[in-house]
Amino acid sequence: MRPFKYTSATDISSAVKGLAGKPNAKFLAGGTNLLDLMKEDVERPDELIDINRLPLTNIKTITIGTNQGGLSIGGLGKNTDAANHPLVRQQYPLLTQAILAGASGQIRNMATNGGNLLQRTRCPYFYEVSMPCNKREPGTGCSALQGVNRLHAIFGWSEKCVAVYPSDMSIALAALDAVVTVRNASGQERAIPFADFHRLPGDTPEKETSLNPGELITAIELPKNNFANHSYYLKVRDRASYAFALISVAAALELNGNKISKARIAMGGVAHKPWRVLKAEQLLVGKEATEANFRLAATAGMADARPLEHNKFKVELGNRSIVLALQQALNGSKS
Repeated sequence: MRPFKYTSATDISSAVKGLAGKPNAKFLAGGTNLLDLMKEDVERPDELIDINRLPLTNIKTITIGTNQGGLSIGGLGKNTDAANHPLVRQQYPLLTQAILAGASGQIRNMATNGGNLLQRTRCPYFYEVSMPCNKREPGTGCSALQGVNRLHAIFGWSEKCVAVYPSDMSIALAALDAVVTVRNASGQERAIPFADFHRLPGDTPEKETSLNPGELITAIELPKNNFANHSYYLKVRDRASYAFALISVAAALELNGNKISKARIAMGGVAHKPWRVLKAEQLLVGKEATEANFRLAATAGMADARPLEHNKFKVELGNRSIVLALQQALNGSKS
């Protein structure tokens, strides 16, 4: 690990101002991803600003604004606390399931909610500093494109990058239409719809989010919905624990009798960002909640997949996973 300066911020203003104008400085919260990357010499910050003392851990009902009646989750709250909070379990069990599917209990006790959103890919070529990687060093090439790409993208990839985004929590947040609130060095706040927070690789795979330099995630807002009784998070992986998803599906249904009035489906392990399966959602609205319709929706949702040499299996796996997640959601499976 390379030498770095360490600073501890005591308030939000000093934290964001401390990062402003310092392109090689990083916020330090749980550190469960950043410190690993520093040890592997992938990340090379010259300054870490510790933000763990900032008052951004509360989980509370939103009483004003466009998301009134929803839930606000502090950006520096721990994953464990978010997953086990009574309001999250009761109103957004999909989020609880997704968080508990990730990593291990020890890591969830350290990892923060905002930091979870900023996880970087686990592509082995990204971690191997001797290999070309446009995400790590723009312009050097993508080793995974013609390499061993079993774990890589089937949607939204470009010639510059085929890596996938690793977070489980974010897949549920995408399905729940979450909003990320951030603050900059001038004290200004803005709200970023979750669909716009993460980016596809395009020509700039090193730019993974729509955050501006120096912005700090202060909270994640969940709009009020009627998905609590019919939602499910399915994670398919090589090992039963401590493994990233080959395919994951966050599915949520709002029913009127046995008819679907709203549907939300998001996938992980398939793209550079949480992947909303919009064609499947649209097909389901107004339809009966039946396995036959789930299969039609899954086929529509996977129709645009572009698998690589070693991950063609993900198309059929994704198809089956969507159907199973929808069936579990219909049955009312909860954590």
